[in-house]
Amino acid sequence: MTVPSGSTADPWPIRPLLAALVDDTSLLQPRAVAPGVDAVVSRYLAARDGHYGGLVGRLVCPASLLPAVVTELARSAPARPADLALVVDTGLGAVPKALSTVFSRSSLLTPSTVECPAPPDVDGIWLERVSEFVPDEVTPVVEPRRPVPGDEEGTEAWLAAVRKVAEHGCTPKIRMGGPRASDVPETEDVHRFLEASLETGNGGMSAQGFDRTVREAPSDDGGTGRHGLLNLIVAVARMTGVSASPAPVPDALECTDGEKLARELDELPEAAVEQVRTVLPRCGVDPEPVPIADLVALGLLD
Repeated sequence: MTVPSGSTADPWPIRPLLAALVDDTSLLQPRAVAPGVDAVVSRYLAARDGHYGGLVGRLVCPASLLPAVVTELARSAPARPADLALVVDTGLGAVPKALSTVFSRSSLLTPSTVECPAPPDVDGIWLERVSEFVPDEVTPVVEPRRPVPGDEEGTEAWLAAVRKVAEHGCTPKIRMGGPRASDVPETEDVHRFLEASLETGNGGMSAQGFDRTVREAPSDDGGTGRHGLLNLIVAVARMTGVSASPAPVPDALECTDGEKLARELDELPEAAVEQVRTVLPRCGVDPEPVPIADLVALGLLD
């Protein structure tokens, strides 16, 4: 016998800047450390249907784990379908079958995006193939492979790929962190990614791999500090010209003062918030997908 998931607690209002912002990317963690599919699905549904459920975005799911996720959702009998970001980890040829599974279980899942890594030499033909696989109501998200730090020629090729992805109507994606130090891009690379993504004016961008709300200071040994979720939001506000702050974009990415970042976001007018969220509709966060305590402490959640 299944018990419908969800909380009886009344949801608390979430400001538009943060509404449905935070995706749960727990299933993308390395298999050796990732929680079980049952634990992730249970936690996602509880968070989505809890007091701060308006903050919760999509459940990000590799195509290889889709059958297990469907099984757990069926067992949980959610009150409404889970918003799904499907990550292609088994080749583009697997996309039609995966989407067929998602559309056939409409009481459990609603497809939002199909996300896939791009080869270093991504071209228009490959991007057209992606677009052919993805229905009009689903957003194609493409992550061009970022080179190792210090490879300027590779970086220029990466940025060219980002522009090409945006020009073809797909959403470029950047990985802001991960289990390896090389998963954390330099601030300059993040800034250049933002510039490349927004040059065409065709749409927005996607980011995942955040494991903190505000950037941490670099370590004493010279290691790169981990990027913060709020830092990127402020950077997008400055990049699009809707922030009142005259400070440059890289300063927002480097800032370790959470209260300062929160105050700048507080001052954004309604139209500015809408523009920021058009550019940055969702962000992937792990290992704690909903950073409620941090946002409450900074006054961004009641």
